[in-house]
Amino acid sequence: MKAALDRRVLDVCEPVLYGPQPDRVFSAGVLSAEAGQAAYDAICAAVRDAQAGRVSAIATAPVNKQAFFRAGLPWKGHTDLLGHLTGSVSAAMMFWSEPLKVVLATVHVPLSEVSRLLTPALLASVIDLTARELPRFGVAAPRLALAGLNPHAGEDRLLGHEDEDVLRPAVAAARTRGIDIAGPFPGDTVFVRASRGEFDAVIACYHDQGLIPVKLLAFGESVNVTLGLPIIRTSVDHGTAFDIAGRNVADPSSMIAATLLAARLAGMRP
Repeated sequence: MKAALDRRVLDVCEPVLYGPQPDRVFSAGVLSAEAGQAAYDAICAAVRDAQAGRVSAIATAPVNKQAFFRAGLPWKGHTDLLGHLTGSVSAAMMFWSEPLKVVLATVHVPLSEVSRLLTPALLASVIDLTARELPRFGVAAPRLALAGLNPHAGEDRLLGHEDEDVLRPAVAAARTRGIDIAGPFPGDTVFVRASRGEFDAVIACYHDQGLIPVKLLAFGESVNVTLGLPIIRTSVDHGTAFDIAGRNVADPSSMIAATLLAARLAGMRP
């Protein structure tokens, strides 16, 4: 509500709010299957309206993954759910901020599974999608970097084989397709290089590798954008914060930023 009533938002769009029916009451900050189902229903309604052109874009508040699980829903969050609802073959999570842009190759999976999931096909899909989508954000000729999976990007297989056997060939193959991408680079330096302007976006191998630097540099200002959807979807850069629910102390900054970017992408310039 704070974001929907903010003057900066009202200057660029007409907010339409989605949520449970007025006769449904939920206790603030309490996990329940019913709340998870209500969140799912709200997302589905917003997506249907976006697909039908009744709204120009959607900016989502965070969902609680445990509430989804309790409701018996198979999705871990918005990204995979939106891909399912829109029939998108490939979708990726990007965090957009002024100092740093990051796309995640894998998202909500255990760290122990990342190496297995980083296949040539997955990397090709994420690299191609990133290069194709960034021009929508004003980056006409994207310069991309791929972060290495292992320390020092594997140190020539001394610290792991994936960087040389999977990541480096994926970069070489993408370059043959005309994509300006380099790497894999050590994860402890590539984000510094990107924040200083050497790259337009970094593709990170896993969730925390990419989100720690973004949130360190721009927490509350970065925006989660789903790439590869037929609709525009942005979101906040934080979770549900059940510990402060119902106390009217939540900071709406990221929700405002998400809504402003959604309006910008929809052609409503601030």
